[in-house]
Amino acid sequence: MKAFADLYAELDATTSSNAKLTAMQNYFAQAAPEDAAWAVYFLSGGRPRQLVPVRMLREMATAFSGLSPWLFEESYQAVGDLAETISLVLPEKLHTSTDGLAVWIEDKLLPLRNAPPQTLAECLPALWAQLDRQSLMLCIKLITGSFRVGVSKLLVTRALAAMAGLDSKRVAQRLVGYTDLSNRPSAASYLKLIAPESPNEHAQRGGQPYPFFLAHALSHPVERFETLLGPASQWQVEWKWDGIRAQVVKRDGRLWIWSRGEELVTERFPELESLVHGLPDGTVIDGEIVAWKAAQSGTEDTFDAQSLSPPSVQPFALLQQRIGRKMLSKKILDEVPVVIQAYDLLEWQGEDWRNQTQATRRTQLEQLILTCANPVLLSSPVLTGEDWFDLARQREASRRLGVEGMMLKAHDALYGVGRTKDMGVWWKWKVDPFSVDAVLIYAQQGHGRRASLYTDYTFAVWDGPPSARERTLVPFAKAYSGLTDEEMRQVDSIVRKTTVEKFGPVSSVKPTLVFELGFEGIALSKRHKSGIAVRFPRMLRWRQDKSVEDADSLATLQDLLA
Repeated sequence: MKAFADLYAELDATTSSNAKLTAMQNYFAQAAPEDAAWAVYFLSGGRPRQLVPVRMLREMATAFSGLSPWLFEESYQAVGDLAETISLVLPEKLHTSTDGLAVWIEDKLLPLRNAPPQTLAECLPALWAQLDRQSLMLCIKLITGSFRVGVSKLLVTRALAAMAGLDSKRVAQRLVGYTDLSNRPSAASYLKLIAPESPNEHAQRGGQPYPFFLAHALSHPVERFETLLGPASQWQVEWKWDGIRAQVVKRDGRLWIWSRGEELVTERFPELESLVHGLPDGTVIDGEIVAWKAAQSGTEDTFDAQSLSPPSVQPFALLQQRIGRKMLSKKILDEVPVVIQAYDLLEWQGEDWRNQTQATRRTQLEQLILTCANPVLLSSPVLTGEDWFDLARQREASRRLGVEGMMLKAHDALYGVGRTKDMGVWWKWKVDPFSVDAVLIYAQQGHGRRASLYTDYTFAVWDGPPSARERTLVPFAKAYSGLTDEEMRQVDSIVRKTTVEKFGPVSSVKPTLVFELGFEGIALSKRHKSGIAVRFPRMLRWRQDKSVEDADSLATLQDLLA
């Protein structure tokens, strides 16, 4: 446990990728396989569910520290991180435990889940007493499921590959699905990650998907496309769907569906399980799961590549309603049916096709979809245009069609790993975000390095036009990204000077600041006071040129809905 806590401290103390790589390589070279297995899991983004209620942790920490509840809360607000706060207020102990990370997770922490309060009150102090301050903070982060550290999965992959002397692409492929909740890290699973390559490895993949190839954002003006990309004829152009990226894997008579987050989601989409009968073994398809409105009775259920009509993709908000349900009733399945818009073929007849060109993979995919003839498997249409300006005109219809813009894929591109350019290039040419001018009305301190600054904001718009005699500000979105460090410090100073009331960690401020907020989507919502929900809100700029009275109103948001 202490070795992993020391690694966490090293990683958290630097922003240098090379320093982080060195720290992880040193750890993996010395760690026992069972400990390394859990380290890879956590560093790659795996997070088990919360083991102990946060409320109980706070009560126990308050009691054992001897602090008054109000003083503990004030300490928590000053620090901004519960695990760090508890580690600071409890009496410091010497590190006496010699058990490794695996023993701590499997034998000491996981059994705490669903334990009665009396058992927790007896076990936790005994566990905490074995750990020094740094290890205690890490332990509490693992208990609460809030472990995060500034390393990417790609960096973990590179560290493992360098330590084991393997191609990083091979390690990336083996890591797919490693953090799924159904997977429990073990010494055997870790040793498979770093094992020498074998000729029959591909045949032993089971239901494992491939690492997803990701696109780069394209934000240049269309006038520069010819210079940057060459002629449009060299690119495969598709709509960018607003759904869930997924791989459909058919092997050994079974079907698996994996999300881009490497979560096994087969049971969440029962409609797609019919593909087990139509797809041949040794097939892996990359595509987008979308909510779909079928053609009306009496019309042909065909798909027009340019107009998406008569059937069409439905708003992501509908799909999100379905995803959020624990049980999928017949009603929700009928109201929000799904299909998969397929756009790539990664495996065919048991062979890895990622080193085939984009054009070759697409041609075989089209033939496969025709042969399969299953209405839940559609071919993501390829768009055509005389040049980039023609495609730009078509892209203007994206919002009306329920898509996010276009995807550009070079005809000769191979299928890479992650967001790289060494095997080919994909670009996402998204439409400009929706935007409104909104007023900052609440602020909350951030976490980690942002714990001492007010960086998380709630924004509001007016419930009436400027001509209204009385109007109020209605909250509709929260955002924390988009400002520079210097702007954040300036806003923090203003928040502290204009705070009028505090609700726990949240400060209510006098409305003085206006920001332009951008967001990808907008939908009606019964859960929000404004009646509006926006998707991926972020601050585009600080409107120091605008007064609070000039901020937008709910009518502006309602117009965007239309």
